[in-house]
Amino acid sequence: MSEVHATAVLGERVTVGKGTVIGPYTVIEDDVTIGADCHFMANAYIGRYSEFGDRNQVFPYSTLGVIPQDLKFKGEATRLQIGNDNVFREHTTIHRGTSHGGGVTQIGNANLFMVAAHVAHDCQVGDENIFAHAATLAGHVVVGSHGTIGAYSGVHQFCRVGDHAFIGGYSVITQDALPFVKSVGNRAKIYGINSIGLERAGFEKIEIKNLKSAYRTLFQRQLRLVEALMKLKADFPNCSKVSYLVAFIESSERGIVR
Repeated sequence: MSEVHATAVLGERVTVGKGTVIGPYTVIEDDVTIGADCHFMANAYIGRYSEFGDRNQVFPYSTLGVIPQDLKFKGEATRLQIGNDNVFREHTTIHRGTSHGGGVTQIGNANLFMVAAHVAHDCQVGDENIFAHAATLAGHVVVGSHGTIGAYSGVHQFCRVGDHAFIGGYSVITQDALPFVKSVGNRAKIYGINSIGLERAGFEKIEIKNLKSAYRTLFQRQLRLVEALMKLKADFPNCSKVSYLVAFIESSERGIVR
């Protein structure tokens, strides 16, 4: 019920779901699980202990699930877990986790990784994100959902990228990138709420208005951060988007891009 090309090399204990196509010269190491209706095109390389959901597309010369580039890694049985409906374009690289970092690199659903995107060990990526050409995550990065990481941008290890964040091309992120906000530059600075992106994502006008007001309170009214956060809690007790923004800032360990 699946199609495996005669030149493909599959290791031991590899499970391939119904309707999945394994293309020419693809290599899949031992102990890999692949769901239904996936397509692994020619010359893809899949490392050991990788798990794929359904309907994923892996383009030529992508390398997913191989060991991490971490000198502390000693061959532990760590994993890469990938959800459904993701697209990994040519030369995408994603490494599996490390024992000291939780043991799992995790990719959610419906993400697009453009050519040469890279995700390092122990990263956690949500749903429906766009990683543009050569966008790069260092180890232990957490990315929410519905975000955009621009071409040739890099996110420093242990940083977070919030939901609906927009990171412009060629940016360097060394602190947490705020949800709903445009972060651009080397080193990145913030440039307001990503109104156009939020409109396209179906946000209501009142939600965007509230987020713009919250942004002004945080960064344009000369308030101390703790005072601004308290004011937002009082002014927007019933706006889930502002509440998420507040919680994201309060939980930051590396500080936020400003």
